[in-house]
Amino acid sequence: MSTFLYRLGKSAYSKPWYFLLPWIVILGVIGALLGANGIHSSSEMKIEGTESQKVLDMLAEELPAAAGGQASVAFTAPDGERLDTPQRVALILKAINEVYSMDYIINPAELAAKAAAGQTAAADSSAAAGQAGAAGQTAGQTDAAGQAVPYGPLFAEGVPVPGVMLSADGSIALFQFQFTVQQTSLPASVPDNVIKAVSEAEQGGSGITAIPSDSLKSTPSIGSTEAIGVAVAAVVLFITLGSVVAAGLPLITALLGVAISVGGAFALSNIIQMNDITPILAVMIGLAVGIDYSLFIVNRQRRLILDEQLSAHEAAGRALGTAGSAVFFAGLTVIIALCGMLVIGIGFLSTMALVAAASVLITVLLALTLLPALLGLVGERICTSKARTKNETSGKKTLNGFSHRWARATVKYRWIIIIAVIVVLATAAIPVTKMELGIPSGASANLDTPARQSYDIISKGFGEGFNGPLLLVAEAKKDSGKISPQTLGKLVQELQMHDNVTLVAPMGFNETGDLAIISLIPKTGPTDTKTRDLVQDLRDPGSSFASANNVTLGVTGFTAINIDMSSKLSEAFPMYIGIIVILSLIILLLVFRSVIVPVKATVGFVLSILATFGLTTAVYQWGWLHSLFGFDTGGPLLSFMPILVTGILYGLAMDYQVFLVSSMREAYVHGRRGNESVIHGYDLASRVVLAAGVIMVSVFAGFIFAPDAMIKQIGFALAFGILIDAFIVRMTLVPAIMAVFGDKAWWLPKWLDRLLPNLDVEGDKLIAKLHAESGDKS
Repeated sequence: MSTFLYRLGKSAYSKPWYFLLPWIVILGVIGALLGANGIHSSSEMKIEGTESQKVLDMLAEELPAAAGGQASVAFTAPDGERLDTPQRVALILKAINEVYSMDYIINPAELAAKAAAGQTAAADSSAAAGQAGAAGQTAGQTDAAGQAVPYGPLFAEGVPVPGVMLSADGSIALFQFQFTVQQTSLPASVPDNVIKAVSEAEQGGSGITAIPSDSLKSTPSIGSTEAIGVAVAAVVLFITLGSVVAAGLPLITALLGVAISVGGAFALSNIIQMNDITPILAVMIGLAVGIDYSLFIVNRQRRLILDEQLSAHEAAGRALGTAGSAVFFAGLTVIIALCGMLVIGIGFLSTMALVAAASVLITVLLALTLLPALLGLVGERICTSKARTKNETSGKKTLNGFSHRWARATVKYRWIIIIAVIVVLATAAIPVTKMELGIPSGASANLDTPARQSYDIISKGFGEGFNGPLLLVAEAKKDSGKISPQTLGKLVQELQMHDNVTLVAPMGFNETGDLAIISLIPKTGPTDTKTRDLVQDLRDPGSSFASANNVTLGVTGFTAINIDMSSKLSEAFPMYIGIIVILSLIILLLVFRSVIVPVKATVGFVLSILATFGLTTAVYQWGWLHSLFGFDTGGPLLSFMPILVTGILYGLAMDYQVFLVSSMREAYVHGRRGNESVIHGYDLASRVVLAAGVIMVSVFAGFIFAPDAMIKQIGFALAFGILIDAFIVRMTLVPAIMAVFGDKAWWLPKWLDRLLPNLDVEGDKLIAKLHAESGDKS
């Protein structure tokens, strides 16, 4: 591998346009495909086989109108005023009628009229019944449990406005409506048109404020804070490499890699369904690994020029043969870790993993082909005359800097450091035991966002449960035939008696009468553990609700879908950790030809990941230091974040393991023994590993301040995960443990040594061959 990369590097250097033009053509083709196909993405995170998805699939077949998604808009009046004045009611009614006239929106009045005229089946009018059901009670009345109802319908000229409820004090109106399809299948223009329509009620000095629900929010986007991370990376590159030219090459390579990988994903988005977060994730990983991988190669070339007095041409070939080999295997490790997610069998997560893996693959290919071509264009200017003069006057690098002193300190105080690191990371991991997974809702959005304002307004006027309604499907058991209206009424009354139920409204039957739809509003919010317990109670086949009425109850809706998704992903997480541990042991065994090094590296990674999730739980679930990280309220962690972050962090952690420990192995192979090989290898690799860690943390940290809560959590976990793994585990714990084992760290049974292929990550075979050729010529 190292010999092949050496030849590739020299070829690209001497004939740069042969390697540059293909990438330019690829970028042009992707641009053309984007222009022809457009960009398609959705917020869908569907997991086949879950209880809620089974119910949705059944509804799509039996009752298509009831299978559509729901949304809401809250209208508020100024403090101390009411909405039910003639002028305000007229404005609200006009806005609502405009919404009902849109495509993809179910108009309950039209369906009810058609049903009354016998033009549609009862199934089609179920949507109208459901939306009107909750508003059918008047404030001051009592529900089936004997509790006062704090809301009622909004009247327009004595007639209830379809789908609208008014709070008891008249200051808040809640407009609930249903789409003909799930939100994830809607054209992007539909939510925008709904928001535009309801906003018209605010005009003319009416005092009305229209606040759309979280389900009408826009797609997560990349903002200006991410650019700060790139700017920090540029500064670090300049400090590390010493010139603007050298610092610019990793940035150019990374940005081109992001353009090709993300552009390519969008170009295929009309064929492959892609989640909104997927391209942002590809940007995160593409920028981070793109800059780091190029940095390793450029830094190696510069060291060969300055320390070995090689030409830029020869140094580029050797840099690719040595550092390029490490980049190849580091990238391969990340790709394997990401593709390991496919074993879990969750569609949207598999797509995320494949797009991220493709981003890393493109980054590696660019680093091994485009970067040496760019080095060829730059030529000898990669090292400034100032750097050359400084190097000549000072001689070769002396090992007496901070990194050398740090390495000696970690070796000298190894047991204290090992114990201290384990205690610190174990303490940081404690909150993991209380980690709760879910999909962040409006309850945890920032106070100044429409999603949070809508959530709080609805909670104030009607209760938290109205932010997460449940859709129940009662199916008659095979031996009972149809569900009678009397049975449905009895079931509704029994459900209303549950401690955690605010409102139950029947939504009608299917054409054959053996399936009934019910809308249920919990008292607790969509991410509350009591809501999860309620869903489990309702699904229990032995519950009194099901057995007493001879039916089977299914539960779906956005809240139930999120509950099922979190449960499924929680179950899959231990299995994925097991996959990662096995992969880690195998890959590192091949790379380092050692038994102890893979075990040590894997244990270190487990400590890193547990500490990372502990800190993420403390900050984003418990709300610690929330103002520092730009959010207002804690909530559950993103359900797929642990699996996603584990895969990414494992791959990136092994990057630092490869670059740092391979340098120690190189020192050992070249004759240094015991602690001296650890110190020498650490000193040679630490500067570039430190720079790479700072760059990666900076890039990921830029996403912490993104407006979307899900992006914030992923950015935080990746930034702090790299911070912990690169600086605490790899650069502090690793040299201490290596010092404990000494030369025994490289022990490998002879039978295993014969079986394992020699990957030559350090490029020893290449260097020996070049030295031999040099000796022959002389």
